[in-house]
Amino acid sequence: MDLSLNKLPWYGQVALFVVLGLVMIGGFYWFYVVPTQAEMVTREQKLAALRVQIVKGSTTANQLNQFRQQVAELEGRLESLKAVLPEQKDVADLLRRIQTLATQSNLAIRGFKPAPSVTKQLHAEWPIQLQLDGTYHNLGMFFDRVSKFSRIINVSNITIRAKEKPEPTSTITVDCVATTFVLLETAKPAAPGVKAN
Repeated sequence: MDLSLNKLPWYGQVALFVVLGLVMIGGFYWFYVVPTQAEMVTREQKLAALRVQIVKGSTTANQLNQFRQQVAELEGRLESLKAVLPEQKDVADLLRRIQTLATQSNLAIRGFKPAPSVTKQLHAEWPIQLQLDGTYHNLGMFFDRVSKFSRIINVSNITIRAKEKPEPTSTITVDCVATTFVLLETAKPAAPGVKAN
């Protein structure tokens, strides 16, 4: 059988070229365009996901200064609260401060005896037995100054006795318990990968 394009009529040759062109275009579309479009859709989805992550990252980066400012503010508040509820007992410092308050109130401290601490869940109560000498008015000023003191000090078990031989600056003797508080240190978590002994 002899197949030749020359033997076909002109309209047959045109039809054959059209069919061959359509087959080539279909093959090109099926084997090249369709996979390329699918890959482009996948890449566009990945690009959209990356853009979402970039927007989130930009938002977080824009808030970084705000977060740093909040951390600095919270650290400042923590430092001011440590004055109210310190993390350790300092007998000398507390005695000096109470002595200053007593002196400003014209009272004399005749006794200062720290008692053992009473441990609670988050803090320890530290009672100190005080013996003061002065007048009622001076005692009121002392209690007022203690109430305004930066560190928490509760005064309880107050016993006031009049002196048998009063003097102008010393008419009473006062026994009381001044209780202050100490923040207990909590166990800090170990760094990742470090084993606690």
